[in-house]
Amino acid sequence: MFKKLAGLYLFLICINITNAQPSAPQINTDKKVIISGKVIDKDNKLPLEYASIAFFSKSENKIVDGGITDAKGEFSIPVKNGTYDIQIEYISYKKFTLKNQVLTKSKNLGTIELEIDLGTLETVEIIAERTTVEIKLDKKIYNIGKDLTTAGGTVSDALNNVPSVAVDVEGSISLRGNENVRILINGKPSAMAGFGDTNILSQLPAEAIERVEVITSPSARYDAEGTAGILNIILRQKETLGFNGSLNLTLGNPDNAGISANLNYRTEKFNLFSNLGFRYFNAPRNSYSDTNYFDRIVNGSIRTPEFEKIIESEEVTRLNRNYNASLGMEYFLSDKTSVTGTLFYRYGEDADLSLNNSNRFNNNALEERTLRSEKQDEAGDNYQLALNYITKFNDDGHELTADFQYENGSEEQITSINEDYLETNQANPIPFQRENILQTEKDNEYLFQTDYILPLGKDSRFEAGYRGNFSNKITNYTLNQEDLNSGNFFVNDTISNVFDYTQNVNAIYTQYGTKFGEFSFLLGLRLENTELNGKIDSKLTNEALENAFGFPIDTEFKNNYLGLFPTLNLIYNLGSSDDVEESITLGYNRRVNRPRSWYINPFPSRSSRTNVFQGNPNLEPAFASAFDLGYLKRWGKFTLTTSIYYQHETGSFERIQENTGFQTTDGIDIIRTIPVNLSSNNRTGTELGMLYNPANWLRLNSSFNFFQFEKKGFFNDIDYGVKNTSWFARFSSKVSLPSNIDWQTNANYIGASEDAQTRNKGIFSLDLAFSKELFNNNATISLNIRDVFNSRKRKNLTTTEFFESYSESQWRQRQVNISFMYRFNQQKNKYERDREQNNGDDMEFEG
Repeated sequence: MFKKLAGLYLFLICINITNAQPSAPQINTDKKVIISGKVIDKDNKLPLEYASIAFFSKSENKIVDGGITDAKGEFSIPVKNGTYDIQIEYISYKKFTLKNQVLTKSKNLGTIELEIDLGTLETVEIIAERTTVEIKLDKKIYNIGKDLTTAGGTVSDALNNVPSVAVDVEGSISLRGNENVRILINGKPSAMAGFGDTNILSQLPAEAIERVEVITSPSARYDAEGTAGILNIILRQKETLGFNGSLNLTLGNPDNAGISANLNYRTEKFNLFSNLGFRYFNAPRNSYSDTNYFDRIVNGSIRTPEFEKIIESEEVTRLNRNYNASLGMEYFLSDKTSVTGTLFYRYGEDADLSLNNSNRFNNNALEERTLRSEKQDEAGDNYQLALNYITKFNDDGHELTADFQYENGSEEQITSINEDYLETNQANPIPFQRENILQTEKDNEYLFQTDYILPLGKDSRFEAGYRGNFSNKITNYTLNQEDLNSGNFFVNDTISNVFDYTQNVNAIYTQYGTKFGEFSFLLGLRLENTELNGKIDSKLTNEALENAFGFPIDTEFKNNYLGLFPTLNLIYNLGSSDDVEESITLGYNRRVNRPRSWYINPFPSRSSRTNVFQGNPNLEPAFASAFDLGYLKRWGKFTLTTSIYYQHETGSFERIQENTGFQTTDGIDIIRTIPVNLSSNNRTGTELGMLYNPANWLRLNSSFNFFQFEKKGFFNDIDYGVKNTSWFARFSSKVSLPSNIDWQTNANYIGASEDAQTRNKGIFSLDLAFSKELFNNNATISLNIRDVFNSRKRKNLTTTEFFESYSESQWRQRQVNISFMYRFNQQKNKYERDREQNNGDDMEFEG
């Protein structure tokens, strides 16, 4: 099964051997000779690429040179004259040793046949495939492994299987139930994360993920943004010498077709890596709402709503075409210094058609029925250029890194809205205005970062750095409405606007970490200066804007604030051995939640005539302090992780629904959703995770998260305080069947929750997947069904003093995918990666 696995990692030079060896004869060691040969499989006589050859010097009592075989299994290695033990190794094969070889001239060792070591195969398979958890001072690392349920899926699908993380039916990502989570790609903000819009993660292939770092107590190296914490998505970057890669094909229903390729080429001097992908998919969604309107008091008198009840049902067809490509090269200036350049590009086209049936009642009798159609075409692209420089002054961790990143994105959205009466009791109803909306967005972002790490002795480290993040977003919104008299369209100047939003963040940090005995700590301090500038270009005056939107608005505003963010992370190892590992961690950090541009822009959206979203330019940043106490125990085949956490947030954001006081032309109240700063938000919770591999053919993984939150605050003299508990849990099992077939089951449940105005029901979903290895384990074919019971639906009840509304929405229906992946020359890289991760030191100060 493992005949095609690539060889063991290159032997490091100067490994000390403690056992004394006999003295070697004196030989002239100034001259070098060439030692060559060929390594093949003893059974099938096929060449073994990346087999390692090591030369153990009898005089120096250590390994002094070595190399690996090429694609033909051949090697040619220059070594000094001397007497050596020559060791030839290859993963899952028995070691072959030529003892006491006196090398005074060039020599061909001929063909060396290696024999499979059957006793190692089972162990290698377990290491290569299991999902592992690593606990560091400031993060938990989840090595994804072979997650069959996400084959042919997206990054969002993969994140939904990571403990502590939940992705709701609308694609919103939360960490421990808190949606204010910071998404990083390879440790930095990225165009691949869509300039803060996590929806783009539902368009990138899951196969691109190497691992996910869940950082609930970020160190001072990280940006202080994100009160919930940070999700750092590490993308795959092959490091195998030579040419290697993979090709992935996907077909699914509803329509889902994709192709992606990872191609990589590495030499001793440079490493080329690339990822290319195309995906076409139809993601239909649907929603339903039943709203009852109440009488309300206006200017001292009771106003009865035009309709007592409105029932709406919406069907949306969403066709998406996405292209993405990345190309990068790492060039090694020396053994200690390298420069890496990466270019990422994405282009997408969406075509959505929404049909909304609205039924309006009085006294339980149908009085009016309309059909609203909304056609939306969207096209956009973004690209990112990244440069990284790293120099290692020695092998002890003394290093300097510098990063530059530029991102540019643009998007154009054209929307046509039309509504017609299907049935009405009105004698001469006023027709609805047709609307055409043109919205363009342009994003620019620059990132400058440098980090310096200085080891202080064997177990201590000092670190300092700077990061500057400068972003600008311009939104141009034009609303054209029909003149009912002439049928012509005119620009609505009260809604059309240009919103120019700039956010600049400058930060410096320092941190110190040390380890003494079984105790380690990392103490850091980060200073950030944030400048938020907004400019609204509109035909309306400030007074007109205030009258229209109900609160004071400055058409040009500036906010500048300085923040100090301390961090502390502790870990105490209770004990470790070959079979047992046990530790306790404690973390504290202060974080900030900065309002995004769409939370600031006061001009309302037009996705619905009766329900609009409106930003609030008066939003202030929210600040949070968080504490986390964790425990890990790993013994034998069982791993337990658990933690208790508490977070106190001031000025937290809350989306409030209220009556605007305006009505549509047919007399329906217009309800707006607006974000505001509530006074405080306290969140307390606990989480539990378990990994159990009782047998080689069975792997079990489960996690549970329970939390309570309490919000306090008033807005417009209304108390929006609420106290509630919620929870979510997941369970995953993987069974290895005969004939190289794997069966995986994932079950997820998000418990009921409640905020200031809305109660959400629980959501259960089940995913199934099967896979089979083909072509001598170089290919995999997978079948997966996501949301088997088609049950991932948001159901909630919203109650205000003006209305009560029950709604259901399904962002994506049940999906069935079949995926085929072919790999070449990748086995060795997978083994090396898993070996390095399993042998990693728990003492890690890296941010």
